[in-house]
Amino acid sequence: MKIGMNLLLWTGGVTAEHFPLLGKLKAAGFDGVELPIFGGTPADYKPIRAELDKQGLKCTAVTILTKETNAVSPDAAVRQKAVEWLKNVIEINHVLGSETLCGPYHSAIGEFTGAGPTNDEKKRSADVLRQAAEFAKQANLTLAIEYLNRFECYLLTTAVGAVELVKMVNHPSFKTMYDTFHAHIEEKDQASAIKTVAPVIGHVHISENDRGTPGTGQVHWDSAFKAFKEIGYDGWVTIEAFGRALPDLAAATKVWRDLFPSPEDVYQKGIAFIKSRWGK
Repeated sequence: MKIGMNLLLWTGGVTAEHFPLLGKLKAAGFDGVELPIFGGTPADYKPIRAELDKQGLKCTAVTILTKETNAVSPDAAVRQKAVEWLKNVIEINHVLGSETLCGPYHSAIGEFTGAGPTNDEKKRSADVLRQAAEFAKQANLTLAIEYLNRFECYLLTTAVGAVELVKMVNHPSFKTMYDTFHAHIEEKDQASAIKTVAPVIGHVHISENDRGTPGTGQVHWDSAFKAFKEIGYDGWVTIEAFGRALPDLAAATKVWRDLFPSPEDVYQKGIAFIKSRWGK
């Protein structure tokens, strides 16, 4: 098991000004960080890779799709832009030495039709993701698709749906991930959902029900950690929390109040919480 910290708590784009933070996370005991990739070219990320190597940190990454790169769009040109964007992100991951690219890049986040997903939309998404997965294979990268709660997307909102999409894509470099926050909203039981995705799980987000410090809210942590142990999960376990430091991200994640005393509270108590629960 490797413990990571998602840098979206501080920024939507890592730069040299965040390098001291990397040192603090390394000192706190983290094995790596999760970098948001919402723009840029592979060359832009070379200095970040150099700093990660200097700090002795590994990394994973997260990305999304937008209305302009929506993989389920009926417009073939928009779907092609989705493929091109994901290929660019995969190249960035290769520069970073990233092990896993996670996120809800099955469809555009925050875009709704007013109805549930159609079979055609699922097929379009799978076709885009299969192309991305083949490119990821060449970069020795695992894609771990994320299902969200129903208030953030409509295409993929359950563990069952995530497994179905993995089967539709049908590529060895394409898996799914598990996020305790989204599961807390959408699933009947953490353990059951974890066991559902067990055959195809590639990543885990540890996120409290209010997006604050893990272990301080209502997520059924005993059930979740017991299930991770039972399925033999031994990959990345990454803390994901959101605050109000980034107005655009706060608006997107609907964070209207302070959920923790400080970012230090999140990562210091969060890693201690994970280690104590995993040890049990």
